[in-house]
Amino acid sequence: MSRRAFIRWLLAIGAALVGLSAFFSQKVKQAFLQEDQAAGSTIMPEPAQAVAQTTAEPLPTGPLMSYFILSDLHVSVGDPSTGKKLKQALDDITHFDGPVDAIMLTGDLTDTGTERDYKELRTIVSEYKLPPVHGNMGNHDYYTIWINKANNWDQAAVPNGKSDAMSREQFKKHFGYSQVYNDFTTKGHSILLLSQEAYVQEKPEVGEGAWYSDEQLAWFKERVKSLYKPGRPLFVMTHQPLPPSGTDGGSHQLIRAIQFREILKPYKNVFVFCGHRHQDFQNGTPHYVQETFHFFHNASVGRTLNRAYQQEAKTKAQGMYVQVFADKVVVRGREFSNRTFLEEANWSINLQKAQA
Repeated sequence: MSRRAFIRWLLAIGAALVGLSAFFSQKVKQAFLQEDQAAGSTIMPEPAQAVAQTTAEPLPTGPLMSYFILSDLHVSVGDPSTGKKLKQALDDITHFDGPVDAIMLTGDLTDTGTERDYKELRTIVSEYKLPPVHGNMGNHDYYTIWINKANNWDQAAVPNGKSDAMSREQFKKHFGYSQVYNDFTTKGHSILLLSQEAYVQEKPEVGEGAWYSDEQLAWFKERVKSLYKPGRPLFVMTHQPLPPSGTDGGSHQLIRAIQFREILKPYKNVFVFCGHRHQDFQNGTPHYVQETFHFFHNASVGRTLNRAYQQEAKTKAQGMYVQVFADKVVVRGREFSNRTFLEEANWSINLQKAQA
């Protein structure tokens, strides 16, 4: 090969290499551009997705708030079985497989309202680590007037140096309340607890009925108006049950029932719970009545009774578990002696939605 031919061959080879270099450079550049575009495509759609998610959010599936209602404990030094049953209930609650945000004690906390029965109640409750505990007064919480200094029933000596005012003070001291009617709010849901304010020492005509003063009913009306939130439930605790609609009650009933119902009439999604009847969830008696509100009768922890008001099943101890969901309230009867829910006491109430 001549020198001139060799130089032409080298120039051809060089041109080919430059061409290949440019080709591979372009391929590499395209690869990087594709990667950049791919990376950009994973980021750019996110704002569109965020906008789409604001159109409708699913309702929460779990309970928003849950609590137990224990009625008619009747704790008494003279009847050790009542303390045993309360312990069964509190054992169940403290080991319960589910949320418990509060405990409501709806009247007849003690059997006699005496200092020694309240002391027994405090001793039992202090053994447990519990959520907030609130209560109202039942007729038995005024029974101290029937008990003499020897802690014996002495009807002939009524009021045995006692008074209804002393019973109210005893109750307020136990809970640290400034008055016998109160309200409690947790997780955005409120519970009002009404208490009878007098017994036969002050007002013989009330018998075993629940008498509410003008002041308490005015407070109740104001608090319902203030605490009620459309679309959400509002809970009310009494001790004695209501008489038939359109009537006022007497002994063993809520006395000023017409005014009570009128206060609640404008509001939807109100749930009222009472005790006093002690009726076993499994004896066939009705425990739920629908009025302008939802009205439930609880059973009893201390003394669950049959339809004839006899303590036939002496081992039973029953109460209610209430769960608040976004669209409903679930109420279930609980047997604390064996830690089971009762099929006969299982209600699911759909909440009425707030008007747009």
